[in-house]
Amino acid sequence: MTRLEELSRRLEHAATRLRAEEVEAEEAKRLAGECADLAAEAAVELDRLARGEPQGSAPGQEELL
Repeated sequence: MTRLEELSRRLEHAATRLRAEEVEAEEAKRLAGECADLAAEAAVELDRLARGEPQGSAPGQEELL
């Protein structure tokens, strides 16, 4: 599963839970924040994919030597 698929799955799960009628106010607040965080991570991942960057971080100095 790709990182974007994982983020999408987690976002869908949190959104489904947020729409549930029995959700408490504090949990709804937490879930809304989680949805925002996941959407931001997905945006970063989409940007990375659009730029054609490989998965993972760029090589560190030790890898360049």
